[in-house]
Amino acid sequence: MAGRIVPATETGIAEAARLVRGGELAAFPTETVYGLGGDATDERAVARIFEAKGRPRFNPLIVHVPDLAAAERLALFDDRARAAARQFWPGPLTLVLKRRAESGLSLLASAGLDTVALRVPAHPVAQALLRAAGRPVAAPSANRSGRVSPTTAAHVAAELGDRTAVILDGGPTQIGLESAVLDLSGGTPILLRPGGVTLEELAARLGPVAAVETDPAAPRSPGQLASHYAPALPLRLNATEARPGEALLAFGGGRAPGSAAAMWLSRDGDLAEAAANLFAMLRALDQPEFSAIAVMPIPERGLGRAINDRLRRAAAPRPG
Repeated sequence: MAGRIVPATETGIAEAARLVRGGELAAFPTETVYGLGGDATDERAVARIFEAKGRPRFNPLIVHVPDLAAAERLALFDDRARAAARQFWPGPLTLVLKRRAESGLSLLASAGLDTVALRVPAHPVAQALLRAAGRPVAAPSANRSGRVSPTTAAHVAAELGDRTAVILDGGPTQIGLESAVLDLSGGTPILLRPGGVTLEELAARLGPVAAVETDPAAPRSPGQLASHYAPALPLRLNATEARPGEALLAFGGGRAPGSAAAMWLSRDGDLAEAAANLFAMLRALDQPEFSAIAVMPIPERGLGRAINDRLRRAAAPRPG
């Protein structure tokens, strides 16, 4: 049965790896969110990823590999890129680098660009799958394009149904936000998407890092569409209280002002806890009995920068 959830045991991982090698799609957990994986060297498998998600083909994918040695076979690394990889891999950092001409990667995975986005995930299930598959795996978040990213296997099943051959259940993800995306393909390091590695951490290792907005119609990395990570309900940001009919996504101490329906990202103001809870709580509050979701302010520092990025995109006007 397509789309079935299986435990992330040795048997389940071996089955998922066999399916990936055969050109099928397999959803799997990483430390950030669940990914929808396909063989990144197979144009048809990569096309299936775009089709399953309803993803615009100008929006590039992240290619997952088990280690730095595997990444260096696919892209051109300079001293900065190796330093970043050695500091933050395995982990929630994606590096955008010039693609090697002999990489064998699907050109569709890079959306026609001469670069490739690479990541070495830290999750043991993701690592086991990559090593068992023996292929680089293109894997965006395992949800319909523009929707809230999945942090459990059940979220994947609800989003994609039978659009993936198997879903490996590794429990809830730890970080709950996608990886940071750092472009090192040019002279200046550019943070294309804030994420699980913070701007402050990157700057401490690499020196000045630019954080720039790019054209949503021509994204240079995943997560740059103007409207993204969106629940069905509208979001109202920087709310001090919930209006009648609204659910409240709260942050910090005290009570939930003006709402009987509230969920707390973190009562203690812990940004790591808030990041881990964000997508699951957006899904939980996205119910037809509410008119909107009000979101209390999140500090624009550390992981708060990534949380606010996701919230701004979720609150943006929807396409169409």
